[in-house]
Amino acid sequence: MIKVGIVGGTGYTGVELLRLLANHPEVSLEVITSRSEAGMAVSELFPNLRGHIDLTFSEPDPAVLAQCDVVFFATPHTVAMALVPELIKRDTRVIDLSADFRLKDQAVWEQWYNTPHTCPELFDKAVYGLPELNRDQIRTAQLVAVPGCYPTATELGFLPLLEAGLINPKQLIADAKTGVSGAGRKAVIPMLMAETSGSFKAYGVSGHRHLPEIKEILSAHCGEDVDLTFIPHLVPMVRGIHATLYGRLNQDADLQTLFEDRYRDEPFVDVMPAGSMPETRSVNGSNVCRLAVHQPQGSDTVVVLSVIDNLVKGASGQAIHNMNIMFGLNETTGINVIATMP
Repeated sequence: MIKVGIVGGTGYTGVELLRLLANHPEVSLEVITSRSEAGMAVSELFPNLRGHIDLTFSEPDPAVLAQCDVVFFATPHTVAMALVPELIKRDTRVIDLSADFRLKDQAVWEQWYNTPHTCPELFDKAVYGLPELNRDQIRTAQLVAVPGCYPTATELGFLPLLEAGLINPKQLIADAKTGVSGAGRKAVIPMLMAETSGSFKAYGVSGHRHLPEIKEILSAHCGEDVDLTFIPHLVPMVRGIHATLYGRLNQDADLQTLFEDRYRDEPFVDVMPAGSMPETRSVNGSNVCRLAVHQPQGSDTVVVLSVIDNLVKGASGQAIHNMNIMFGLNETTGINVIATMP
């Protein structure tokens, strides 16, 4: 059994980790930390876990966490970097769901997160945890940085086109929408359902923290700097991301076959039939990214539609997918969950 610890078990990604790991046949949940809820039973805060998890939240203690085989960090940015170095020294494997180790450039990280990074020496050690891109590196990684939710949906949509050299990397557009859970489990007035219901708005037009992550990954993969216009939007639903991606084709190609071939062996990417319009509800609660590729009116514009559950494929499910790869398990173990409909 894999001994698992979770740092930050009270947020939305934390409870998704708990929900999925509770039924994972190869996992033993050892410790769940929360400074604010230390001493409280997990099932008291999350009654859906009653009868499934018999643990109490505790203060994070590196000595206790280091006894685990792997520790997940489901924490706000800047928390992981304070504890991860100690765990790395003790040979504990770490899967970080925050942005602390996603970027490779310290100056860019500090620019976007407005604080000094305390352990930039670990940037080169961290593996970007997009299994469809970095599976081989993930297998032997000690530190995995789980991609953000918007980057997951966007990168999976653009990668086949950039790999094949079919689109101009200087003319990429990502128009993406997310539900309110993307802002985390906190009482912030603009994120309350009473404030968002019946409304729709863009945000982060001048720059969003996921922009440098997406640009870095796509640029590294296609061998040149990409130019990306990324505009996120908030929609009045709890879960889900829908990314509409635009590129300018530079040659003719069978786009449907391209996408089907690229993701044929990927257990959590579903390329839908030509003409499909994937819906966020079709991935609700699942670890699947559903994609559809279009070429409207036969023009030189390609449109990719990409949907994920931001808390599962965009966070906790993908984190467990990484764990399965790291420990040599079947990649779908514990996360081969069918979406809930309606």
